[in-house]
Amino acid sequence: MKWVTREKARVDRIACPWLIRKFVDAGAEFRYVPKEKVMEIAKELGAIPFDAPGAELYHYEENGEEFVSFDAIIRKYRLKDPALLELAKIVRVADGGSGSAIEAAGLEAAATGFRIISENDLENQRLQFPLYDALYAYCKWKVEEKGTLEHTGH
Repeated sequence: MKWVTREKARVDRIACPWLIRKFVDAGAEFRYVPKEKVMEIAKELGAIPFDAPGAELYHYEENGEEFVSFDAIIRKYRLKDPALLELAKIVRVADGGSGSAIEAAGLEAAATGFRIISENDLENQRLQFPLYDALYAYCKWKVEEKGTLEHTGH
């Protein structure tokens, strides 16, 4: 399937393609286009728009909390992996949504640096995917370690 989002990606627009490829659509193809063209190009290509005004998979508010497109994808595709939900907290805060995750500042800084050193959004995506693999592994460890600590009384 084809997916379309806004160009000049940093946090959410790189996290979402990682999430989509890993958990929704392994063969996903991504296009990064000017903000005002996302919906038009998505319609032309028969693609799914995300992280753009007017797209179903976009930022939303619930119970006074702000959620980002990463959260919208998790919600739409009913993803329940506890490590993924932990990663969503980091992405949300790094992208300006609600919550507190100390790791978010590092993700935002790294994402900004990758955008600066990348020639285009697809290169940025390629370079950042290993960062999300590592953050996901960290979140799995964090969730499993927390469970271990709770069971041992520490």
